[in-house]
Amino acid sequence: MRESHSARVVVGMSGGVDSSVAAALLVERGYDVVGVTLRVWPWQEPEDAPGRFGSCCSPQTADDARQVARRLGIPYYLLNSEREFDRTVIDNFAREYRAGRTPVPCVVCNQEVKFGSLLRRARAWEATAVATGHYARLERDPRTGRYLLLRGRDPRKDQSDFLWPLTQAQLAAAEFPVGALTKEEVRAKARALGLPVADKPESMEICFIPDDDYRGFLRRRIPEAFRPGPIVDRAGRRLGEHRGLAAYTVGQRRGLGVTSERPLYVLALDAERNAVVVGEAEGLESERLV
Repeated sequence: MRESHSARVVVGMSGGVDSSVAAALLVERGYDVVGVTLRVWPWQEPEDAPGRFGSCCSPQTADDARQVARRLGIPYYLLNSEREFDRTVIDNFAREYRAGRTPVPCVVCNQEVKFGSLLRRARAWEATAVATGHYARLERDPRTGRYLLLRGRDPRKDQSDFLWPLTQAQLAAAEFPVGALTKEEVRAKARALGLPVADKPESMEICFIPDDDYRGFLRRRIPEAFRPGPIVDRAGRRLGEHRGLAAYTVGQRRGLGVTSERPLYVLALDAERNAVVVGEAEGLESERLV
């Protein structure tokens, strides 16, 4: 936490309880807080109210964040980041699937958008940091001076794995106010403050795929990634035909469409051969991450 409590901090507000409480905690500590919501995807109004409530990219998101900002007495801005998000996050998402890899778009978004372009904009507003509602913590190594990214105190909600690519410069300008709290404590704080999102359900889907049908999204975005090809075992024997590499992920067991006496899993997606390689569970074991 920054020493000067008069410092300006920009809070990325998703309209959910975590980022709302993050903003509230900073206000309580005396910071000059500015709330920002990034509009990253063309908004579509579903007919059902629960659909609007559950999607983090709906107009309801901005409405909720605006209500919280009003309750806290902080300025609030809605920024159109659609083109940038499409170029940096969605293009990467599609490109990785086309190459036979399974991406985590939140990682790219945190690195390139929240603590990339938003941080640059925050500095233009003379802010010293960008804060989010991530369940993660920061410490500074007293010996080396380096910033250390630590897990959130709530092991069920820890999100430090979505922040791992952040550089030292980005970590130095990051704040995670709810990282030392549990989810229950965050909701209790929101209720105590009378925040309208205190009991808002969590959004679990990919933010730009509100219907959670990522395969349908990819079919529209990169139809060429759904060319049929062979399903083979580790020896190269053809066992069946797949529906396109983007329809599979390493570790997948269900929906392979091949029969075997023992369970088979996707071991690799070979983009060069347009082949899905399958095998038994031990084939998934590895001694290194990369």
